[in-house]
Amino acid sequence: MMAGMKTSHITLYGIPNCNTVKNARAWLADQRVAYVFHDFKKEGVPAELLPGWIAAMGWELLLNRKGTTWRKLDEVTRLAVVDTPSATALMLAQPSVIKRPVVVWPDGKVSVGFDAAAFAAHRVP
Repeated sequence: MMAGMKTSHITLYGIPNCNTVKNARAWLADQRVAYVFHDFKKEGVPAELLPGWIAAMGWELLLNRKGTTWRKLDEVTRLAVVDTPSATALMLAQPSVIKRPVVVWPDGKVSVGFDAAAFAAHRVP
């Protein structure tokens, strides 16, 4: 599914031990909103969806330059991320460098990060 395509459910992509992912999952559970969780660590980044996410929000927003994974990269690798192809390659190779969670909503919209008000603004099934 690419950005803009409707689906019957919410899919939340991330890493289970990420605090922001935990907060998003807790919020969804508290609101009794059903969702599918895709674990980047176990299932990898869905390469067929990444271009749609980048088209929806831009690689600059999707790339987490504040996280531990980014900081641990050598300077040459960090400086090489300058455009969509280089960012895509890094995100596929190092899923933890993607800002989390990425959420694909039933209306096909894509969001990144967690904000309760923004989540509440989405129509959820």
